[in-house]
Amino acid sequence: MNKVVANAEEAIRDVENGATIMVGGFGLCGIPENLIRALVRKGVKNLTTISNNAGVDGLGMGLLLAAGQIQKHIGTYVGENKLLEQMILEGRIELELVPQGTFAERMRAGGAGIPAFYTPTGVGTLVAENKETREFDGRMYLMERALQADFAFVKAWKGDRWGNLVYRKTARNFNPMMATAAQITIAEVEQLVEPGALDPDRVHTPSVFVQRIFEGELYEKRIEKRKVRKPSRV
Repeated sequence: MNKVVANAEEAIRDVENGATIMVGGFGLCGIPENLIRALVRKGVKNLTTISNNAGVDGLGMGLLLAAGQIQKHIGTYVGENKLLEQMILEGRIELELVPQGTFAERMRAGGAGIPAFYTPTGVGTLVAENKETREFDGRMYLMERALQADFAFVKAWKGDRWGNLVYRKTARNFNPMMATAAQITIAEVEQLVEPGALDPDRVHTPSVFVQRIFEGELYEKRIEKRKVRKPSRV
C-alpha cells in the first residue's frame, strides 16, 4: 500500500515518447510544478497534453512548449501564452479547444467508464463540426466523447502514503477528475503524511485512483498577472 516514490524523476520513469498526459491546474494555480520540470529534463517528445490551458511563457506547461515536447494540446483556454499562439499559426502544434464545462465532464466520464454523453453546449458552432447531434424533447444535443490518458499528473495540498489526497481551495480545480481518468495517476503533494492523519470525510481523491505519490519541493506558486489598484486620493 505504500505508494511513495523518492522524487519526480522516479515518478515519471516510464513516461515515453508519444504519451498522453493529463496535467492538473488552472492557469498556474494547482499545477504539478515538480512533475512538469522533471518531464522537461527527461526530454520525451510528441506528447499529447490535456490541461485547462498551457501555462504561460516560461512557466508551467510553457516550459514543455518551449522545449518542443508537445505535439497536440487539448484544453479550454490559450490566451496567456504567446509561444503557443505562434506555434499554432505556424502549424507546429495541433490544438483542440473544448468548452470548459464539457472539458470537465469529458474527463469525469472517462473516469466513470462512460464512453460518451450528450450536451447542448456547442450546438450550431464550430465545436459541433464532425460530431453527432441528436434531439431530446425538442432540443438539439451534441455528442462528446470521454477523455482518458496514459498518465495524470496532479498536485494536492496533502497526501498520505496510501495515496489519499486533499486539495486546497481553488487549487483543486481539474485535479480530482484527472486523477480518475488515467491508467497511471502520479500525485505530488506539499505535505506527505502518515495513514490516519487525514480526516476520511475530507479526502477529495481516494487512494484507489493514485499509483504513485511524492512530496514536492521548490513550489513557486506564481500567478499569471498581478494587478494593484492605485491608492485613492482623499
